[in-house]
Amino acid sequence: MQFNLTLPWKITLFSGIWLVFISCAHYQLNGDHGSKKTIYMGYMPVITNLAAPLLDYASKDNKNIRFKALKFAAFSEMAESLRNKKIDVAFIIAPLSIVLRQQQEDIKVVYIGNRHESTLVTRKDLKVRSLSDLAGSKIAVPMRYSGHNITLRKLLAKHDLESQINVVEMNPPDMASALSSGALDAYFVGEPFAAQTLRSGEAEKLFYVRDIAKNFICNLVIVRNDFIKDDPETVKMLVSGAVRSGIWAQNNLAKTIEIASEYWNQPQELVRYALTKPKNRTLFNHYVPKQTEMQAMANDMLKLGLLKTNNIDGLIDDSFAKAVNLDTVTDDLISIFP
Repeated sequence: MQFNLTLPWKITLFSGIWLVFISCAHYQLNGDHGSKKTIYMGYMPVITNLAAPLLDYASKDNKNIRFKALKFAAFSEMAESLRNKKIDVAFIIAPLSIVLRQQQEDIKVVYIGNRHESTLVTRKDLKVRSLSDLAGSKIAVPMRYSGHNITLRKLLAKHDLESQINVVEMNPPDMASALSSGALDAYFVGEPFAAQTLRSGEAEKLFYVRDIAKNFICNLVIVRNDFIKDDPETVKMLVSGAVRSGIWAQNNLAKTIEIASEYWNQPQELVRYALTKPKNRTLFNHYVPKQTEMQAMANDMLKLGLLKTNNIDGLIDDSFAKAVNLDTVTDDLISIFP
C-alpha cells in the first residue's frame, strides 16, 4: 500500500521526527540521568564563586556524582531556592547567610569564597579622585545584605558623607549598563562586573576592596544542616573540591579563563582582565570560615540596623574546610577531587 502525503503532513511528520531527535540528543549531552548523584549548586558569575563552574566542569565525567552549577541573577532568588530545597548548595553573598540563620533556617557556612576580587568604580567623566568627590552621587551595591553595602556605609560614616551619597541596591549584572547610561555614578561589586566598564574606558577605579577592608568576605558557601547529617562525605568532597580548585586555577590560568568564560557567558578577554589586573590580586587560600570574622560582620550589621540581634549561634561548621588536603593537585582538573 502506498501513501502520498500532502506537503503539510510531510512538514508535520518531519518536525515530529526532528523534535524527538533533538530531545534525545539534549538528554544524552546535558541530562543528569542514570544512577549518578547530582548536587545542585546556586552561584553568581563572579570570581569569588569561581569554584562553582570548576566543580561542575571537573565532575562532568565522574561516574558517581555531578556537581551541577546553576547560575542566578540575584542572591535573593538563590536564597529562596535553597530555602525551598531546589538547590543543595548556595555560593551566596556573606551577610545574607546571617539573615537566613536568624530566620531559623538550619544552614551552615562551610567555605569562604576567593577574596579581594571586589572593586569600586566611578564614571570616568566625573573625574573622581576621592570619596568626597562623590558627594551628591548615586552608588550601587549588590544588596543591603552585602559586604559591599556594609563596608561602603562604614566608610561613608567615617568621612561624614552618609547624608550626601545615595546608596542603592542593584543586581550585579545590571550595574555596568546602568553606569554607561548615566543612571549610576559609581558601583561597588565583585569582578568581573567592575572590569566591564574599566575595560571599555567608561569607568575608573576608585579603590580595590583590599585597600579599605583587609578581611572582606564577598561570598561564601552554605548548605542545609540536613545535607551534612545525611551525606557528610559528599559535603566533604564539595568543600575539598572547591578549595583545591583555587590551587588548580592559580596554576592553570588559561584553562580557568576558558571555563569561566563559558559558564559566565562573558568574553575571555574580560575574564582574563578581571583575574590578572592587578597580578596576584585574588586570594585563594583564605577559605576557612572563622567565628571571629562572621561575628564582626554580624556586629556591623546590627550597628547599621540590618539585624535586630548579632547572634550567629550554630551558623559555622569549619570542620570540612580545615580538613582539606592541599597536596596532589596536578594540572588535570579532575585532581581537585582527591
